[in-house]
Amino acid sequence: MEIDIIAYGIAKDILGGATIRFEIENNARVNDLLTRLRHEYPDLEKLTSLAVALNEDYANGDEAINPNDEIVLIPPVSGG
Repeated sequence: MEIDIIAYGIAKDILGGATIRFEIENNARVNDLLTRLRHEYPDLEKLTSLAVALNEDYANGDEAINPNDEIVLIPPVSGG
């Protein structure tokens, strides 16, 4: 299935845009998505952390992804 991923900060730079369309297997979970993204975009491995929001809630990794889910990548944030 194809999903849309929204990325912020450095994750947006690594993915090459604020929103990308990404192919994952049916019944994929958030951890499966992260594994595939890190394979396709190795620079994601360099981030000290990377949170995923699934439908406006932080995901723990075990959640199943459905075709119309909103998926957001949230990299570490710095500032003061």
